[in-house]
Amino acid sequence: MDPVNNFPVAVIGAGPVGLATAAHLLERGLEPLIFEAGPTAGSAIEQWRHIRLFSPWRFNLDAAALRLLEGAGWVAPRLTALPYGGELIDNYLAPLAATPEISSRLQTSARVIAVTRQGMDKTHVRDRETTPFTVRVEHDGGEVRDHTVAAVIDASGTWSTRNPLGTSGLPAIGEDTAAARISSPLPDVTGRDRATFANRRVLVVGAGHSAANTLINLADLAKEEPGTTILWAVRGASAEKVYGGGEADGLPARGQLGARLRRLVEAGTIELRTGFGISSLKTLETHVSVEAADGRTLDADVIIPCTGFRPDLDILRELRLNLDPAVEAPVELGPLIDPEFHSCGTVQPHGAKLLAHPEKDFYIVGMKSYGRAPTFLLATGYEQVRSVAAALSGDQAAADTVHLELPETGVCSTDAGTSCDVPAASTADTDGSAESGCCAAPEPVLVGFPTGLAHGRSGEH
Repeated sequence: MDPVNNFPVAVIGAGPVGLATAAHLLERGLEPLIFEAGPTAGSAIEQWRHIRLFSPWRFNLDAAALRLLEGAGWVAPRLTALPYGGELIDNYLAPLAATPEISSRLQTSARVIAVTRQGMDKTHVRDRETTPFTVRVEHDGGEVRDHTVAAVIDASGTWSTRNPLGTSGLPAIGEDTAAARISSPLPDVTGRDRATFANRRVLVVGAGHSAANTLINLADLAKEEPGTTILWAVRGASAEKVYGGGEADGLPARGQLGARLRRLVEAGTIELRTGFGISSLKTLETHVSVEAADGRTLDADVIIPCTGFRPDLDILRELRLNLDPAVEAPVELGPLIDPEFHSCGTVQPHGAKLLAHPEKDFYIVGMKSYGRAPTFLLATGYEQVRSVAAALSGDQAAADTVHLELPETGVCSTDAGTSCDVPAASTADTDGSAESGCCAAPEPVLVGFPTGLAHGRSGEH
């Protein structure tokens, strides 16, 4: 960064990893400029504040961020408690964003629409590495401005780009037209969004644990609103993977979740359609007709997409990226996180070296760094950005020394791709303060997903 060290470092996204990035940059003597598309820090999490995370507080807090908070008189939560998304915002992200060090450098309602090198597109080579970046931002009110920065760290996540309902990675024909009848990926079906689903014919699409949790919540809703009909469509020939191992499952809470879902299907509370790869949606006046590739159809009033997420790479078109062709992660990281072979517990610690691209001083971190792979944890992102901040400051030794301590049980296991999709466990108390080893308790909290928004592979839905 020496040739352009008079400019700040752009941080895209003010979620947990984005704010941690800013904290680490500040400790390294670098100046962050944070762009958040939403109106507040953690805007994406705000949409799933009713969801409980699977890992306890101690794995959801970044060390540099804590040093800022403690200087502001912040009171730490109980480190063994399992927070809800809303608690992550209210008790951590909002106070962090309010510290003078962060608030003075945070621009909200500021959506990044493009990143490039100043005065040159991706085809130009000469002096590229010594030319600052241009970050084009649409600010509140529609004003578009270009910002000159020394480096760019993209921590924007994947929440805004869910995988489509259709097969082959493409939207189903008519999916865009049916948008008004497709809900957000993790609606609060028994709370905030209750009116959207009560006494309606609801179709859940997907075979991950997000789908399982949503289906069980819908079943609870149907007890109180008997007019609610629950349909479940999966692409696979059976739902056995979602059911898990039952009582023999290595993770008890996961097995109990699957066993309860199986009972609801067998009782007819949930109508399961297997081998149902969606080819088209036809929007009618009163409902949407959903057609499978084999010609079967079903009608629904509203569809809940539990199909996972993918990175938005459009804003990076003018940068020189080197991405894994399968999962769209940085090419050296891709094989280490491929869900065909790895879970979050088997991914080795990694930092700036593995996250680097041909575009010098540009990094993708956090959930977006995992591309389409689902098994990301916040603790992983915090170690990523510690290393990246060290690299940008010129401390290569610190950047290359990466370490990460994850829980031995409860968050990760060694099965492929779905090990992080485990519901949080509850204890005998009901105040949300479950102890560590979050899958060790006998009863699961049947709502939630692992830290970092893991939703299973779209190709298996």
